[in-house]
Amino acid sequence: MHTRTARLRELPLLQEIERAAGAPFRELGMTEIAEDEPPTLAELAVHQRAGLAWVAADDRDRPVAYLVAAPVDGGLHIEQVSVHPSRARRGLGRSLIEHLAGHAAAGGYAALTLTTFADVPWNAPYYARCGFTALAEEELTPGLRAIVRRERAAGLGRWPRVCMRRSM
Repeated sequence: MHTRTARLRELPLLQEIERAAGAPFRELGMTEIAEDEPPTLAELAVHQRAGLAWVAADDRDRPVAYLVAAPVDGGLHIEQVSVHPSRARRGLGRSLIEHLAGHAAAGGYAALTLTTFADVPWNAPYYARCGFTALAEEELTPGLRAIVRRERAAGLGRWPRVCMRRSM
């Protein structure tokens, strides 16, 4: 496996990875999340064109995991990191996060941030193991507050969520 920049022609593959990665949510009774549509090709293209979309590729150079990020309040916010379930538990998500951390440090960003489900084992507990800490409401920056509002408006507030940060 190797990490590299996502290619524009691969964006439909990222959607396939996202759909497959959502399936395990069904087992937790989170059917709406399991059936949620992935980011659109246009949304993914914004990240790709900004140089903020990476993939973990297999030995045939086919993406099996991806991460997209965006600048938010002096940091890089992980918009999505997904690993195809057939490749889960091999360190690919962590590898992508570490790649982003290197990119952030080189670019002078202060932190990595993300929002995630608090009680899903492969969400907040996993990110804590990757060095992220949960932020209290009063610690949220204006950009993170806006992200939380958008997520709640999209219905994600049905399940406990948390904002997390990892300093550079």
